[in-house]
Amino acid sequence: MDFLIPFIIGVLITAISLIIISKIPFLGVEVDSIGKAVIAGLVFGILNWLLGWLGGSKILNILTIGILWLVINTIIFGLSAWLVEGFRLRNGIISAILGAIALTFVNYILFKVLGLIFPAIAVV
Repeated sequence: MDFLIPFIIGVLITAISLIIISKIPFLGVEVDSIGKAVIAGLVFGILNWLLGWLGGSKILNILTIGILWLVINTIIFGLSAWLVEGFRLRNGIISAILGAIALTFVNYILFKVLGLIFPAIAVV
C-alpha cells in the first residue's frame, strides 16, 4: 500500500497538468472538465505503469537519445485520449506528440514546485 499515496498524487498532478496544457491552443489537447482530467490522469497513470517497462532500459534510452520515451509517452497519451470520453486530441498524432512533450514539462515543474512546498512529494 506504500505505492498508493504517490500514485494518487501523481494522478492529481497529471490531471492539473492536463488542464493547464488544454489551455494552450496550438497543442490541440481538449479536456471537458476537471473530473474528466482526473479520469484521464488515472488512465494515463495506469497505462504508464503497464507500458512503462518498454522504456525502462537506460541503455535503450541512451542509444535512442530519449526518443523511445517520447514514442511510449505519445502512445500512452493517445490511448488515454481514446479511452476517456471528454479528453480529445484535436490534431491526432501531432496533438499526442505535442501533448506528451508538454505533459512531461508541466508535470516536472509541478512536482518540483510542490516538492519545495511539501518536501515529502519530492520523493514521489
